[in-house]
Amino acid sequence: MSVNDLSRLRQQIRRLSEEVLLPRFKRVDRSFKDDGSIVTEADLSMQNALQVMLRQYWPDVPLLGEEMAPERQAALLDDGESPVWILDPLDGTSNFAAGIPFFSVSLALIRSGRPILGLVYDPIRDECFTAAEGQGAWLNDALLSAADTGLPLARCTACVDFKRLQPGLARRLAAAPPYSSQRSFGSVALDWCWTAAGRVHLYLHGGQKLWDYAAGCLILAEAGGHSATLAGEPMFQTSLEPRSAVAALSPGLFDEWQAYLGKP
Repeated sequence: MSVNDLSRLRQQIRRLSEEVLLPRFKRVDRSFKDDGSIVTEADLSMQNALQVMLRQYWPDVPLLGEEMAPERQAALLDDGESPVWILDPLDGTSNFAAGIPFFSVSLALIRSGRPILGLVYDPIRDECFTAAEGQGAWLNDALLSAADTGLPLARCTACVDFKRLQPGLARRLAAAPPYSSQRSFGSVALDWCWTAAGRVHLYLHGGQKLWDYAAGCLILAEAGGHSATLAGEPMFQTSLEPRSAVAALSPGLFDEWQAYLGKP
């Protein structure tokens, strides 16, 4: 896999987004999965279309998609050495179904327990975030690189998903936030990418799935950013269990952010 593969993926995912997702935007009925999350016909159609495309170009690499049965997902992760595609065909389904123009397609390739390629595509803005392990990260054709804004923590903008945080931490952040402003957009994959692009300075999420963060955490890392779980563990793990996420683009802000979150 190479940067050329990312270019091909970018072209194909843009094409399929135009053919499958955008015609259904604001025109779909929603239903609910067992965990309470929303699924639409667009999620299923996009996963099927991407599976066909990936099989055409990379027939030997299996696909783990969000809309697969958990038993099938677990089986695909059993062999930790072989490459596997990790797909969220529509990240931000609630936004999509409600007509809110903030959703994405997230695709990562993992091998030997780590992500080696990542792509997150925003069809509304025609923005494609990509990364290859050890080769950098891009927004469309522009290289992403960490730049220290010089802002103190108190003047930063944070992207925080309060819903999945422990109540004590959520209350502390709501009552006495250490940052100046807070956002919550509704697409985890784009949250990672917007952090990598410097559109927000801090990120916090209480529990996201492998297909939510696999591509985004690689894009942030290759842009020079930093991430970990709330427990201080490395972010990426080939597991179906939800993982918390703490991130920032600059090392100084990351250390300050971690220090604040680690306070009792």
